[in-house]
Amino acid sequence: MRKQQGFSLIELMIAVAIVGILAAIAYPGYQNHITQTRRATAKACLGELSQFMERFYTTNLRYDEDTDGDEPVLPDIQCRTDLNGLYTFQLDEDELEQRSYLLEAIPQGAQATNDSGCGTLSLTQAGVKGSSVSGAAVQCWR
Repeated sequence: MRKQQGFSLIELMIAVAIVGILAAIAYPGYQNHITQTRRATAKACLGELSQFMERFYTTNLRYDEDTDGDEPVLPDIQCRTDLNGLYTFQLDEDELEQRSYLLEAIPQGAQATNDSGCGTLSLTQAGVKGSSVSGAAVQCWR
């Protein structure tokens, strides 16, 4: 008699079950990591936009308009392009004054769904970091 080589169906099903269990455990952690990475990129982008606003202030001695009376327009920097469809960055018109501003990163699409614990991230001229979710600013800005 010849000995047969290979896997039995039961051995194959056990291997598939193990892979399925590992995937079920790993995938949510992976999704959480992706969400946190995108949030970190959005925070860095808010910092870069804040630097733009400080340069604008240095040139015009005010945040709300330039010497021609035009409001500042946020530049198209690389991080905004990288997060296109995931975050919208804006200068809050209601908070834009001669000596103050409020920058916001509003989550969109999959980021809004997966990162509902933080909501909209914000940054002021004084460096005050905020979140639209009550009590989440400290955790979200870590």
